[in-house]
Amino acid sequence: MQGAITIVLLILSNVFMTFAWYGHLKMKQQFSWFDSLPLLGVIAFSWSIAFLEYCFQVPANRIGFRENGGPFSLIQLKVIQEVITLVIFMIFSSMAFKTETFRWNHALACVLLVCAVYLVFKK
Repeated sequence: MQGAITIVLLILSNVFMTFAWYGHLKMKQQFSWFDSLPLLGVIAFSWSIAFLEYCFQVPANRIGFRENGGPFSLIQLKVIQEVITLVIFMIFSSMAFKTETFRWNHALACVLLVCAVYLVFKK
């Protein structure tokens, strides 16, 4: 159960992280008020979203970490988080930025990430 909770929290965390890191690029295109914000305003806006990321990321790591009673080692947590990050990012970028294309090398990178997950969980 802790493993499933950890993964759900990591997914939520990464949705907020993706919007904090890349959402401002799309908002600049869509909202004139956002385009006129100074860089410090954009940073503050992104950090307000990133705060929500941390509200999910920190509990996910605490619940999921083996030394806290969770099922995952530290390395396993990191690899899971990276795979989730890339999946969320691919979904976000294909939906928000129509100029970005998914190519064969991106697909190969995803396959290699799945291999990484397999290897990190191999005893």
